[in-house]
Amino acid sequence: MRAYELMVIFDGDLDDSNAAQASNRVASYAGEVGATVEKNDWWGRRKFAYEIDHKAEGYYLVLELVAENGAFIGDLDRNLRLADDVVRHKLIRLPDSEALSRGLLGAT
Repeated sequence: MRAYELMVIFDGDLDDSNAAQASNRVASYAGEVGATVEKNDWWGRRKFAYEIDHKAEGYYLVLELVAENGAFIGDLDRNLRLADDVVRHKLIRLPDSEALSRGLLGAT
């Protein structure tokens, strides 16, 4: 098993309900492509440190994912790049020690 952290920033021009729907869509799509969502952390609307695509703020979502392997990464990345309401996204594989401390992986 491997643990990942995905941060997604949605367009700040969305209203709260559309941003929540976009968040749910990303979480459900991650499940469809083979990852299990262990934690869904919605940060809400935040100001950017600098403008991104001429926008000053956006909605932040952080997901902690667990998967057997990294086969889902390509499909998830492509889907996020094509989504009009996603400003930025970043997926990282967590080191096993960090995943264990967060309780994402069982001790072996």
